[in-house]
Amino acid sequence: MNTYLKNLQKIEFAVTYACTGRCKHCSEGDHTSHGERIDPQAASDAVRKIATEYSIKTVMTFGGEPLLYPDAVYAIMNEAVRMNIPKRQLITNGYFSRDPEKISETVKLISECGVNDLLLSADAFHQETIPLDTVKVFALEVKRHAVPIRIQPAWLVSISDDNSFNKKAREILEDFKDMGISANEGNIVFPEGNAKKYLSEYFSDTFPVDPYKEDPLDVRCISFSPDGSVLDGNIYRCDIMDIIKNYSP
Repeated sequence: MNTYLKNLQKIEFAVTYACTGRCKHCSEGDHTSHGERIDPQAASDAVRKIATEYSIKTVMTFGGEPLLYPDAVYAIMNEAVRMNIPKRQLITNGYFSRDPEKISETVKLISECGVNDLLLSADAFHQETIPLDTVKVFALEVKRHAVPIRIQPAWLVSISDDNSFNKKAREILEDFKDMGISANEGNIVFPEGNAKKYLSEYFSDTFPVDPYKEDPLDVRCISFSPDGSVLDGNIYRCDIMDIIKNYSP
């Protein structure tokens, strides 16, 4: 076993960087790679191989907007269930279609594939370009199918700061609270990508801690890009276990 990954507990997949939102706070920037997505079979194979060798506690799918390519989410989560991985998370902005029938069908499959922790990104930034009414339709459908759901808001500067973005986020969270959907603490916007471009006035010389930064000497989570890249390799060109075996910071 590679000693740099001896504590590996989590696998996450950026299913795609394509997105239905154009958020000012997005660390990925303007989402120029619209057509690229993770291959469902390659992703599920990676889950199986890693979970065979490591005690994986969590599998996560996110984006961009992962439900633009739901077949990848289904494949990954179905494999996570088969491998007895306890936490199966999906982060979504809830806006991948305006069609109520398609929304219902997608949520049904989310439920059946084993997602048991759905984090819905809703706040002032997402709702500048994403219609809240459609997101609420999605959220109510998720509740109807008994998939655990929480709101994952993004806060600017801090949770307690009283800037206009945070004020609007609190109003949106109250709407969801009235629907019986609570929020977790969310995350503080980190100055990368669009956030650095559009929100620089809110950041001082002392930046917040990057919540996504991994210690390269003690990797506890490995993250796959839509093009198959992971660690310093690519699962379309090399077996994931060889990539893990050969990883060196």
